[in-house]
Amino acid sequence: MSVAIIAGRGALPAALVAAAPQRPFIAALDGFAPEGLVPDLTFRIERLYPFFAALHEAGVTGVCFAGAVQRPRLDPALFDPLTAGIVPRLMASLAQGDDATLREVIALFEEDGFTIIGASGLAPSLVPEAAFYAGEAMLRDRQDAARAALIAEALGRVDVGQGCVVQQGLCLATETLAGTDAMLATVAGLPAALRPDAARGRGLLYKAPKPLQDRRIDLPALGPATVAAVAGSGLGGIAWEAGGVICLDLPAMRAAAREAGIFLWARAPGDYA
Repeated sequence: MSVAIIAGRGALPAALVAAAPQRPFIAALDGFAPEGLVPDLTFRIERLYPFFAALHEAGVTGVCFAGAVQRPRLDPALFDPLTAGIVPRLMASLAQGDDATLREVIALFEEDGFTIIGASGLAPSLVPEAAFYAGEAMLRDRQDAARAALIAEALGRVDVGQGCVVQQGLCLATETLAGTDAMLATVAGLPAALRPDAARGRGLLYKAPKPLQDRRIDLPALGPATVAAVAGSGLGGIAWEAGGVICLDLPAMRAAAREAGIFLWARAPGDYA
């Protein structure tokens, strides 16, 4: 199968290219160029069907979505007739939130004959299975992770975010549109009076996919910068749902976590021990 990465901003597209068995075709949404890659093709949503035709002409049969994008502003003057015909579908999905929009995008690609491949299918090494990759979690950490998993599930069911920060059972912050970095900056800026005594548990960042999302697209991601931000926020570690979160550079994450004295835990779903 000849695979194209539909790339957005950030380091994930390049990480997938490095981990893939052979170089994929790179297609980037206009205005959202990936880091460290030169796209083979740049496209616009207003000309989606000509883009599909270009992928077919390049021999592409499967696509993998990777990288961050925001909802682009559409220029009515650029629509081709076929793409103009699906505008009502796109607008209806946009009104229902990110998950509905992603499902609609997947459906459009599949209807045109493309197979959707998740990041875990293209590069399984980027999606770690259950294990401790640095440090150890104490009982308080395990309790916080269990509490955080419930909170993240509730957030995901209403299509809000994919993570939260919990310390000693208290939710210090939740992930919203601004993303993980903004959430951790909020935690770092909390007044001391609002933070529990760290001697009883330093707290953790927890990340997981939304319960109803299609896991072939938009998996949450962690990287060395996340480790640094967690340490800078005074937290004790990072826990995430095993098999459901992308780690962009796990060796570098492990080294940074050991240096900072925090744990990295790919937690099995339902682990409440």
